[in-house]
Amino acid sequence: MTDFIRTPEENFADLTNFSFKPRYHQWRDLRMHYIDEGPKAGPVVLLLHGMPTWSFLYRNMIPRLISLGYRCIAPDFIGFGRSDKPTDLHWYSITRHTEILTSFIQELNLSGLLLVCQDWGGPIGLAQAVMMPERFQKLVIMNTWLHHEEYQYSPAIRQWIEGWQPGGIFDTPTPDLALMLVMSSGHMKYDWSAISDGKRRRFTNEAEEIYRGFSAPYRGLPADGYNGMRRFPLSIPYGKYDDGAGTQQALHYRLLKDWNKDCQFIWGCADDIFVESWGRAWAKTMNARFDALADADHFLQLTHSEKIVELMCDART
Repeated sequence: MTDFIRTPEENFADLTNFSFKPRYHQWRDLRMHYIDEGPKAGPVVLLLHGMPTWSFLYRNMIPRLISLGYRCIAPDFIGFGRSDKPTDLHWYSITRHTEILTSFIQELNLSGLLLVCQDWGGPIGLAQAVMMPERFQKLVIMNTWLHHEEYQYSPAIRQWIEGWQPGGIFDTPTPDLALMLVMSSGHMKYDWSAISDGKRRRFTNEAEEIYRGFSAPYRGLPADGYNGMRRFPLSIPYGKYDDGAGTQQALHYRLLKDWNKDCQFIWGCADDIFVESWGRAWAKTMNARFDALADADHFLQLTHSEKIVELMCDART
């Protein structure tokens, strides 16, 4: 049996713009939460989050997509959101996240998928398109990456990795990671020390809604409840931190060069993690359309949801 923590349901009460019915996919002895909204016969959009977010990240995009006739499915990776949170740090791996998402797609028998992926949703979601291309019709790739030999990790990524090592700035039992989303949305100046200083901030109403939503999954949990988020930075295949995930990602990167269906890159160009030049270069290798959002940061879904949907549904090529 897997030892895990389940976030109390009351943590998710009264979240702004997030009244979607919770649904669950059973994987072995763990429960993975997902949203499934919109017309059942409509084209399916699979919305994948990264770190330290959950399906709440797409709360403003989902209603817009539903109004256009799409069925929206947004899972929370195990360790995130409403999903169960194994307490063993070493339980988590990119291979396991990928396996669980595969089982989810197969159990729901999803096909004709429009994949929307960002951050860690990229490596995990694009693996599905490589392994099951017959189930996917279009890829929308936003501020993410796939490791390969030529990839140049930005200074921001390297600092992020080091910050999670023993003694690093984020190496604390209960890092307040929702502050990242407040910062990325422009409601707070970037101050990485704030994540671990334990102080409670006062926010405007909009910032408080963001903070409350992204802190809901871990609010009141012990340190082991943070391990899903804690493990992702340690899984970035950079230098000595490569646990083998990089080899798989490099294979997927090569295979996606032959992707012969629709593909679109929508990029937050103010992101210092996955920079604009990388996004443009990757899009070129896939002969894909590249839409630049000049003032969007890493979590572009927070600030540019309406524009993202507009670009996704724009018929021009």
